[in-house]
Amino acid sequence: MGILPLHLRHWLHHTNTKCTSLLSDYVSVENGRPLDPADWAVIDVVNYFRTAGFEEQASAFQEQEIDGKSLLLMTRNDVLTGLSLKLGPALKIYEYHVKPLQTQHLKNNSL
Repeated sequence: MGILPLHLRHWLHHTNTKCTSLLSDYVSVENGRPLDPADWAVIDVVNYFRTAGFEEQASAFQEQEIDGKSLLLMTRNDVLTGLSLKLGPALKIYEYHVKPLQTQHLKNNSL
């Protein structure tokens, strides 16, 4: 995060705890969705981001037909530019949702 302006780093840090808690709740409780994000359908991805408070941004995942496998392959650049999202929400989505989902998936599948 060294290249981000100080106010953005503070904003991201401030929201980290809330987002991390949602992530662990979402992937550890079934909620009618597959536990492994790789098995999520497009609607599961959309609902995940709606649950996370990104109602407006969730539609971008639906429009681009991003399912769980696609979500796990997304790079930071894909999220920041490929979905045509505003910078603030895009940073938050990538840093506190996409990246942790990718990390957790890799950890669970490397056992």
